[in-house]
Amino acid sequence: MQDIPEGLVESPYPLQEHIGFYITDWRENYARFELPLEAFLMNRYGILHGGIHSMMCDTAMGFAGCYTGDPENRKLAMTLNLSTNFLGQVTGKLLIAEGFRTGGGAKTFFAEAKISDELGTLAATGTGVFRVRST
Repeated sequence: MQDIPEGLVESPYPLQEHIGFYITDWRENYARFELPLEAFLMNRYGILHGGIHSMMCDTAMGFAGCYTGDPENRKLAMTLNLSTNFLGQVTGKLLIAEGFRTGGGAKTFFAEAKISDELGTLAATGTGVFRVRST
């Protein structure tokens, strides 16, 4: 786990606080979030809801493309396209979302994500296209 520079990540926003995910690593072209798995995140079959996979892909990829290393120079992005591929079922107790910026320019970037658990089970992958918002 990498130390995130002081002040780079603000307090959790309402959805993040409600769902319970948090950032554990953030650096150029990379972000990692973790989510303890709770009963309220499961679908009616008792397995993790696919929307959680997609939300975590979206979040990790968006952050991966917005790292500046400077709390005074924040970058925010909005999702233009998001695709999630469901590969397997998590069996652990912690969901791990890793996002990787893969290309793009100053205004639009491309990213990939992988969703796994602490046991190494790969559950989903994602791709996305993001637009850097003007502040």
